[in-house]
Amino acid sequence: MIRNAKWIAFILAGILTVCLILPGCTGPSGKSQADSRPRDELIISVGKGAASGGYDPCTGYGIYGYGLFFSSLLRFNADIEVHPDLATGYTVSKDGLTYTYHLREDVKFSDGTPLTAKDVVFTYLTAKSSGSSVDLTVLASAQAVDNKTVVFILHKPWSPFASTTALLGIVPEHAYGREFGDKPVGSGPWKLAQLDKEQQLIVVPNEYYYGTKPSFKKVTILNLEEEAALASAKSGRLDVVMVNPEYSKETVEGMHLVALPTVDNRGFNLPVTPESSRADGKVAGNNVTSDFAIRKALNIGIDRKKIIQNALSGVGTPAYGRVDALPWFNPSTPFKDNQVEEARQILEAAGWKDTDGDSIREKNGLKAEFTITGRTDDLQRYNLAVALSEDAKKLGIHLKAQAAPWTDCKSQALHTPTCWGSGDYNPLDLYNGYYSQMAGVGSNNPSSYSNPQVDAYIDQALAATSMEEAIRYWQLAQWDGKTGINADYPFLWIVNIDHTYFVRDGLDLGKQLLHPHGHGQPVIANMNEWQMQQ
Repeated sequence: MIRNAKWIAFILAGILTVCLILPGCTGPSGKSQADSRPRDELIISVGKGAASGGYDPCTGYGIYGYGLFFSSLLRFNADIEVHPDLATGYTVSKDGLTYTYHLREDVKFSDGTPLTAKDVVFTYLTAKSSGSSVDLTVLASAQAVDNKTVVFILHKPWSPFASTTALLGIVPEHAYGREFGDKPVGSGPWKLAQLDKEQQLIVVPNEYYYGTKPSFKKVTILNLEEEAALASAKSGRLDVVMVNPEYSKETVEGMHLVALPTVDNRGFNLPVTPESSRADGKVAGNNVTSDFAIRKALNIGIDRKKIIQNALSGVGTPAYGRVDALPWFNPSTPFKDNQVEEARQILEAAGWKDTDGDSIREKNGLKAEFTITGRTDDLQRYNLAVALSEDAKKLGIHLKAQAAPWTDCKSQALHTPTCWGSGDYNPLDLYNGYYSQMAGVGSNNPSSYSNPQVDAYIDQALAATSMEEAIRYWQLAQWDGKTGINADYPFLWIVNIDHTYFVRDGLDLGKQLLHPHGHGQPVIANMNEWQMQQ
């Protein structure tokens, strides 16, 4: 009987867990949870993975600027400029090697412990040693001069460091340990109430937060597949639900669609070198895309709006570069697309001709065809690959669209173009994407792009001692009137996707920053400012 009782308890617990997630589930009274939920509570779904745990800034959490539990030395304003947050301000030495930050006096972690300069130093040294997604390779030392003053010494001038300090959340030294990522303690507007990994995350206001206090007493973030999330929204279960573009035409009673602009771009790398074998055994380069004429013809010949319509139901804006709409974007570089006749002429002049009537050009016995991939767990990327393949046919270029696991896509990208997602608040993204020495380092510079003049501009941007000076060189790297990234076409950027959400009528999401890459989750960056209108 005891054994049976345990099994019955186990089954009942499972049913209760399912009720937390399935739309329209009712409790013992038969009353819908949506009907009984207080107005000062929210249930949302903002993309798969939002309740996966691992909330540790020192190992990469929050690097796109939407950490729930943490605050940073600086923050980004609506113009993606750095402003004070934990720090009241900072100074940079004339040689660009010393950054000094002065901290606020009124900051406590969610456990009530004061945040001090020692916590900042601990965070940065821990993040540096972890090899996280935050690039701190240039950090030579960090010192707490007193409780409220931190001094960073760099190995060399590195202008993106200020942006980095707006992306790394500060952790408490006293509470940090192996399980910290699942039991986070921070100085941000929210604190952890409950985590059921891969199912749901429940957060409540951090009573010690020094900024705008949340108006909601509890927010439950569900980890749902897209179809389940939409069904749950239609049942009245959700207050905010992220949907991919193919679902944006749906109608959800009591909710309205919000489409938010982003710098969350999608595009395909185009390897610029001929095929060869590397010392590590990997194949790098592509004999077709290494021809400049192919890369230029694709960039100017495709119809981005048509591809966006076919792949993403028209949700998004055409992208021509990696950093469109960001402060360091060079506005003089965008080129026109859908120039079909000009693209065909470029290919003809370069010797790419259809000699056998199969509608695929060839040159010296080499067909103008190659494989492109989209990741199997991201329908948007595969849809873009298919839509691009269809549109490129008019140019006589055959792109074989395939779906593959993301690990395979990345490992083969030096040879096989794949659909990348990019877009963040740090100009270092240009360095990682195009600097010659970054080629093949992790997922960086998958096109093996190299231009000495671009490298020189990037070096000058990195060495700048002010953001204004750095921006000038970042822009020159894209186009200086004669050469640049956007004239060499190492990538085929297609779209800055809109982030689309169904939002409960009456719920105001506040002023959203231009969203970075993040698969829908950046919407929660200002969740402490959300309001339910009466």
